[in-house]
Amino acid sequence: MSLVAAGATPLDCGAMDASLHPGTIARLRIPSRALEGCVYAYLWRDLAGEVAGPSAPALTEAQCQSWFPATPLCGLSWTLSGRVRELGLGGEPGDWLPAGVLGGPRSGPRRFQSTPDGRAFMVAIRPEALQAMTGLDIGALKDRMVPLSVIDDPAWRALDAAMREAGDEATARRTLEAFLLPRWRTVRAAVLADDPPPRGYAGWMQRLALRAIAAGHGRSVRQAERRIKQWSGQSLRALRLVSRAEAAFHEVRRRDEDDDAVIWSALAQDHGYADQAHLCRETRRLSGFSPEELRRRVAEEEAFWAYRVWV
Repeated sequence: MSLVAAGATPLDCGAMDASLHPGTIARLRIPSRALEGCVYAYLWRDLAGEVAGPSAPALTEAQCQSWFPATPLCGLSWTLSGRVRELGLGGEPGDWLPAGVLGGPRSGPRRFQSTPDGRAFMVAIRPEALQAMTGLDIGALKDRMVPLSVIDDPAWRALDAAMREAGDEATARRTLEAFLLPRWRTVRAAVLADDPPPRGYAGWMQRLALRAIAAGHGRSVRQAERRIKQWSGQSLRALRLVSRAEAAFHEVRRRDEDDDAVIWSALAQDHGYADQAHLCRETRRLSGFSPEELRRRVAEEEAFWAYRVWV
């Protein structure tokens, strides 16, 4: 995640238009233990979930948007009601997306807009697990969103149809897990050499690197890095950058919750950045905003719901 300056986009409304809305729902749920190492998390977004009665405030255009940062994970997403389209970082509207989409790892931020009746079930899935279950080239999916039909398998097409018919979050989760579990069991031993990695990008990245080294039986570091890129779609360096950014973000969130001051220069030093300016450049590249601007938006703006639940 060249980016536009924070706050300088045509669809960015004032604080009143973008502020938190009392009726929306945003949730992150952890998968069942049987899918650890495969599914990282489920996200549920319901824009009209708890709005009731004619006196409920209407959602503004800005509140119907969603910002996501760079991520090494792949994503499966189903829009169960309403429609979703991607926006350029400057707010330029794109085409409406299919109800079921597959996204590869992202090297930068993405911005989306939903209709006010939007309800979506999203799955963050580890790229090496998706590759093992589908045979997809993860590198070819980097920074792309494609229809799920790219997986040329009747069973996956049937899953896509069933997920579109799921009426709620619980049904969507049960449907997906019933589909993934038998497929994950057949490839799990090849993907995981031992127990699943701990939560967080850092532990996953370290396990991926160890697996790549072990698979080479003493071969070169360059060959291990090629294997990492084959499984994850990104270089080890790119994974390290986003891992470091996630750790810094979590510390900022913890400090905010404890009402502790954030000293950006100290945060940069603690997390291995060269200096505060380096932290600012990397944060802007991965999220689209400076650290302080991102911190404010996460706390105050509806569109940054994914950041608030990603803990």
